[in-house]
Amino acid sequence: MFSRQNIFDRGFAIVPDMLSRTEADNLCKVLSQATLRRTRAGARHVLCNPAVGPIARDSRLHSLAQDILGSNAFPFRATLFDKSATANWLVVWHQDTALPLRERIDIPGWGPWSIKDGVHYAHAPNSALSQVLALRLHLDDSTAHNGPLRVLPGTHNLGVLGDDEIGSLASRVTPVDCLLPAGGVLAMRPLIIHGSSKSQASLPRRVLHIEYAASPSIAAPLEIASV
Repeated sequence: MFSRQNIFDRGFAIVPDMLSRTEADNLCKVLSQATLRRTRAGARHVLCNPAVGPIARDSRLHSLAQDILGSNAFPFRATLFDKSATANWLVVWHQDTALPLRERIDIPGWGPWSIKDGVHYAHAPNSALSQVLALRLHLDDSTAHNGPLRVLPGTHNLGVLGDDEIGSLASRVTPVDCLLPAGGVLAMRPLIIHGSSKSQASLPRRVLHIEYAASPSIAAPLEIASV
């Protein structure tokens, strides 16, 4: 169940019934028919989609983000993950450290840089990432068999880590499988170490991953891009 303190202490929390199953099914149906630039894993930069933007700003999700990040919190990025028996993959333990930015300005603490679908990205420092929260809206049931997200509790408090540090923690910290029904939301900090196994089931695991920032100025003088 959701606990604000869990976000700060453990780096994640679960809200099992943020949306109804009917709402999740309807959103899933709309997205399956939408024209999206899809990859094997799903589709990035979908915040501007007519079905996604309103969900990201829905009072239920938005108020949760504001409760953690403050009243100026706003959604800036949405990604659709679509794991199934035919589009299946393993995600190694990692942190989410790259942020979309309006333009490239080389300043200390930011980088390396890349471009994804025409958008500038840079790996961000802890000072910016600590002001970000992701809400993973589940469009299908997440079970022990369809490659659920796994997290290492409390690792978000350790800052940006190198691969060797992540590997060491993965061998020492007991992981938690994040299992929740369609319509549920997993709230998580980007710096919590997380990964997932391949799905062992025929049922899909579709997730709308929406990220919120405390304010547009978390990256100043860089500007967060809304994608």
